Amino acid sequence: MNKPTRILIACIVLAFHAEAQQIPIFTQYRENAGIINPAALPSDFFTDGHNLSFGTSFRKQWADLPTGPTTQLIQGTYFPNNNGEVGVNLLTGGYIINDQTGPTGFTGAYARLGGIISSDPKYSGLSIALNAGMVQYRVQTSQLVLKDAGDIKASQDQSQMYPDGGIGAFYYQQMGGALDGDYLYGGLSIPQIMGLDLSFPNPDGKFYTQRVRHYYGLLGWYHFLDDKNTFIETSVWFKYAQDVPCNVDINMRYQMSGSFWIGAGITPFSKFHAETGFILGKNMGFDSNFTIGYSYDYALASYGPYVGATHEINLTFSLPK
Repeated sequence: MNKPTRILIACIVLAFHAEAQQIPIFTQYRENAGIINPAALPSDFFTDGHNLSFGTSFRKQWADLPTGPTTQLIQGTYFPNNNGEVGVNLLTGGYIINDQTGPTGFTGAYARLGGIISSDPKYSGLSIALNAGMVQYRVQTSQLVLKDAGDIKASQDQSQMYPDGGIGAFYYQQMGGALDGDYLYGGLSIPQIMGLDLSFPNPDGKFYTQRVRHYYGLLGWYHFLDDKNTFIETSVWFKYAQDVPCNVDINMRYQMSGSFWIGAGITPFSKFHAETGFILGKNMGFDSNFTIGYSYDYALASYGPYVGATHEINLTFSLPK
């Protein structure tokens, strides 16, 4: 592949990432619901009643492209198990995230605080929460070619610190049905309230990047079968940013006997994914759950040369507290 072609591919990919994925995405977004919506409750609460969870994720996007997005995440959530008490139940947590795409990237640390308004959080509740933190934005300008002739590069990498925050609302309701009943849930969120215009000056000029607000919607349904350990979950994730078409992820997973699951999803005209995972928990006599999940994404749409699949690994530990 000649140099102009490589440059063109890199520009297309980085431009697409900047417009459509300024906030890192996750295929197994149920395991990272608090990143999408600070008011969302973790999936282990609906399946096992666990109110304390920790997790980590690693995502490599466009694996055949050396400059493809790479994301690492560590997160945790806790809310007291005040069953049967009327009022507002505290919701807390936080996360640290790092994302790198070619010469641009950011690292952020966030705290999460909110409340669950409910007469009994086990059955239903309205959660309202926000997250707040600081983010370091980076541009490795030494890797940017400013002029093709002579391969002149900027000489100094740049970074800036900015505050960031998000807000969300989340509602869930247990319905009549198998055993304890199915769960319906839904939420709306703006995970990045502050839109930023960042300028990184250097001796050879300036590098500009703009971050815009994203608006997310999430709907889901847990349908339990013979017991609480076997269920089908259907979910839809809506994503919208200004001047970018609305994006919809449709997903379904089947968990059997509390030991493993399989799932699949599609973003129409864009990508398909498959996932699987294993659970070490009640099936082995433990009160806690240790979950290992893996997903594989394949792009359906072609914007140019194939840049590879996307791989994601999640590890989650949860327990009742």
